[in-house]
Amino acid sequence: MTELSLLEPDTPPPAAAPRRRRPFTDNPRLIGLAVLILLGILLALFFLAPRTDQLRPEYISEAVLYALSSVCLALIVALVFVLARNLLKLWVEQKRALPFARFRAKLVAAMLAMTIVPAVLVLLIGSEIITSSSKRWFSTPAEELVHTARDMAQIVYSDRAAIVTARAERLALSLPPDALGTADLTVLQPRLAADLAVTSSGLVELYRVVTSAPGAPPAAVFVTSVGESSMSQNRAPASADRLATRVAVSGRAEQTQDQVQDGLLIRAAAPVRASGVVVGVVVATEALTGKLSEDARRMADAFSQYQQLSVLRVPLQGFYLTSFLMVTLLILISATWFGLFIAKRITRPVQMLAEGARAVGAGQLDLRIEPDSTDELGSLVESFNTMAAELRTSHERLDARRRYIETILERAATGVVSLSADGRVLTLNRAAASLLGLDDTAIGKPATEVFARHDLAALQPILDTTVLGKSGSRVEEITLASDEREVHLAVAATMLGAEGRPPEGAVVVFDDVTPLIRAERVAAWRDVARRLAHEIKNPLTPIQLSAERLQRNFATAPPNARALVEECTAAIITEVEALKGLVDEFAQFARMRGPKLAAADLNFLASDTLRLYAGVLQQGAIKVAQDLAPGIPRVRMDVEQMRQVLINLVDNAIDALGGASVGLGPDGREPRVAVSTSFDPATGMVRLTVADNGPGVPAADRDKLFLPYYSTKGRGSGLGLAIVGRIITEHGGTVTVTDAQPRGAQFMIDLPAA
Repeated sequence: MTELSLLEPDTPPPAAAPRRRRPFTDNPRLIGLAVLILLGILLALFFLAPRTDQLRPEYISEAVLYALSSVCLALIVALVFVLARNLLKLWVEQKRALPFARFRAKLVAAMLAMTIVPAVLVLLIGSEIITSSSKRWFSTPAEELVHTARDMAQIVYSDRAAIVTARAERLALSLPPDALGTADLTVLQPRLAADLAVTSSGLVELYRVVTSAPGAPPAAVFVTSVGESSMSQNRAPASADRLATRVAVSGRAEQTQDQVQDGLLIRAAAPVRASGVVVGVVVATEALTGKLSEDARRMADAFSQYQQLSVLRVPLQGFYLTSFLMVTLLILISATWFGLFIAKRITRPVQMLAEGARAVGAGQLDLRIEPDSTDELGSLVESFNTMAAELRTSHERLDARRRYIETILERAATGVVSLSADGRVLTLNRAAASLLGLDDTAIGKPATEVFARHDLAALQPILDTTVLGKSGSRVEEITLASDEREVHLAVAATMLGAEGRPPEGAVVVFDDVTPLIRAERVAAWRDVARRLAHEIKNPLTPIQLSAERLQRNFATAPPNARALVEECTAAIITEVEALKGLVDEFAQFARMRGPKLAAADLNFLASDTLRLYAGVLQQGAIKVAQDLAPGIPRVRMDVEQMRQVLINLVDNAIDALGGASVGLGPDGREPRVAVSTSFDPATGMVRLTVADNGPGVPAADRDKLFLPYYSTKGRGSGLGLAIVGRIITEHGGTVTVTDAQPRGAQFMIDLPAA
């Protein structure tokens, strides 16, 4: 039997589920940052590719290619890791049969298939283009052309250098060593001027060799120069001084080239000897300017660049191939991640909805899913939240209605038992448990087992016809008799289920009609009493008068006859008086007036009534105790009738203890009658209790005590407790009999407070 109440706490409002932290790979800001970084890398590659010819070969081969190789290796490792991790994750999800595992796998495979084919094609085609282009760049005709141009520039330089060297050596042989040693310009300059007149170009510089100290290296000291004015301005004296010093030290003719603003200076230096000792140095300079110089320079630069490119052929090819490979790997990684991202963005809201639906189906109606976006999927999540909230509201209404109905059933005096389709007890309200003598252990058991007790055997025919589906409904009145009580029940059993479908169970309703049966019996006895009082009382008076007349007429009779007549008439008169008393009780029971209700103090009535027994009980050992609760509400009652009720109950308690003159019990127990009052605010009922420590009332007789003409004392009319029951009923109260503790009986009267 389940105890239900409408005072259950309200269901708490729906609490939003805690917002789950977004994964690192599902953060739009981080995704945007990753895309920007990828674009930056691609832009850097496109910016660096056209400028590789400006980089040094060792830098390209060692720094750039090493960095690109490291990046490519890292990307390969990252790609393998991402693919392995996600493929393993998808495999585990499929093994566990997680929702949408196949969908995610198919989507990732589709994205990879869409990107891996074009990416690999771009890699292969780009690699082939780079390889074929590099072969054309460094083909044999191009190499021969560059070498021929270099040789032509070299011939031009060699011819001019030979002319300048021959000039310097000629002048060195024609100059007098003595004049050079003394720096006699009057001798030297005419000779230099004569040579300039022949060549009409160039510049001639004259140095003499001096030694600062014995053993010290010789030094070249400038003496004079003769040449063109433009050459004199751009002669680069520092370069000529260094060349003269080197020739003075080595004693051999040397050549050098100096780049100036408007062209190229070709120098040649020759020593001037005296007796095998270098005493001076002649430096001849020729300027290579104009278109010839420019063409020669460009041919030299072209050869130098070609040499660099030929050295960078393999590194450049590797650079471009590595760049293509890196871009391909970036595309594959991006496609893999994008496929997983799209799969998560699509499946996660749907999976959350599926999990939420399962949670709602399990009864978690306060669930709320936080949407991750504001798109259509977010609208779907919001719709789910709205649906869950509406379901929760509907469930609360249904639950409140269920509690309301169950509370009504639990508080109702009618017993209700519901049975399942297989005949098991599903619910059992308090009234049914009280009427049938069952408890909570009966729930879940088969009805045939629960109602198999001998005192419930009368219910078996009803269960057989309803639980077994033999009929739709059945109504009967039965009597359940046991050693303790006898209960009259009106039983109605109804099958549950739509017509044409298997039954879903049954409902059995028990209505206690015992009070109705008692009332019918009391009404019948009242009618009998009224008729008996009328039919018996009329002849009693003539019978009594006739007996008294016989007694008077036989007053002068012989002693024996007079004694016999007096004995007989006395017996007749005594019995007539007894019959008159009985008839008076019948008349009182039959013509009992209705109560005149007025608010009165039950405690005062009890204490005032018990004072009447103060002198009566002095002969014996019976003690009357009072335990009147202070402050109880007043009761609407007929004071005289309630006094009669209390006197009747106290008299019965005294008789049960052995009478007013009874002494202590065999075990020294003091006979005791206790009268108490109490108030129950929950029910609004005031209770009057009369208890004794006598032998008590057998359980089998308790339901019969308030029936007319039933008595356990073996004497009297048996109308006392019937009158008590009628008075209490007319006051709107109840009277029950239970065992007192530790022994005896107690009568409890419950009356509504005023």
